[in-house]
Amino acid sequence: MSMTELSHEPVPAAHAPTVHPSALAQRISDTLAQVIQGQRDVIGTVVTTVFAGGHLLLEDVPGVGKTTLATALARAISADARRIQFTSDMLPTDVTGLSVYDQESRRFQFHPGPIFANIVIGDEVNRATPKTQSALLEAMEERSVTVDGSTHRLPELFVVVATQNPQDMEGTFALPEAQRDRFMTRISLGYPDPASELRMLLAKSDQDPRDAAPAVASVEEVRAAQRAAARVHLSPEVGGYIVSLINATRAHPGVSLGASPRASVHLSRMSRARAAVLGRDFVSPDDVANLATTVLSHRLVPQGRFARADEAARAATEIVEEIVARTPLQ
Repeated sequence: MSMTELSHEPVPAAHAPTVHPSALAQRISDTLAQVIQGQRDVIGTVVTTVFAGGHLLLEDVPGVGKTTLATALARAISADARRIQFTSDMLPTDVTGLSVYDQESRRFQFHPGPIFANIVIGDEVNRATPKTQSALLEAMEERSVTVDGSTHRLPELFVVVATQNPQDMEGTFALPEAQRDRFMTRISLGYPDPASELRMLLAKSDQDPRDAAPAVASVEEVRAAQRAAARVHLSPEVGGYIVSLINATRAHPGVSLGASPRASVHLSRMSRARAAVLGRDFVSPDDVANLATTVLSHRLVPQGRFARADEAARAATEIVEEIVARTPLQ
């Protein structure tokens, strides 16, 4: 296992900060845009996912900046971050930590693993075996880790940003449905446009692009933004609209596994966060409709046989888009 700790000096806070989520999101987004050029929509989704308190799955081919984006995010919010390079020979304890017997005290001492951080960057998570991938399940859902019968709490701000290569690539293991369901959103960076790629080539080659992401926020400010987003009003009508979309995925003839109740919770939390980022104190149907594909498509298992994993993902995306197009607001 290759593991690198990213240490940052926390921004001091004498008291809980007064935070306007929209202004904070703009600061963080502007900083990340200096590192990953031409990806404003992707950056907006990343920031909204963090404000919603969710985990993020970045799926794309190697070399498009997935890990760079994740590490730049950690720097921008002054977060304690750990990076885990997943490989096929890793064990679950390489992620969670383990208890080691101490001869002097004659007791087992717990040594925390890299999962104990604000931002956990899981690099190429689908190169680990299913047994090791399962070490993330409890952490992502319950914000805790249980080792040798003892439960250890994770930080209040805890976000897993996992990168994944397309599943057809050599040496990859498909993420189980239960783990995909724990990721609030899945996004793909794609290749940059020619102008952005040219700017990247003309930049100084002796500089790390992540150095362009200074700390512009603190963990306390991000936590305050999360609390503010959670207070955004969700009307019964918009809540019913979310439930209708979720139920439609379960009844769709082209789907063998529809969205779970966790998916409806994640869609509501993302919608609240989007409204807060846009400066509103209420969720609109447009918030839900704009986020449905990003929140739901990776959870669906479409019917039929597909030659490639990206074909199945495309089919799931088209199903969600179809459902959104034909589902009226209740």
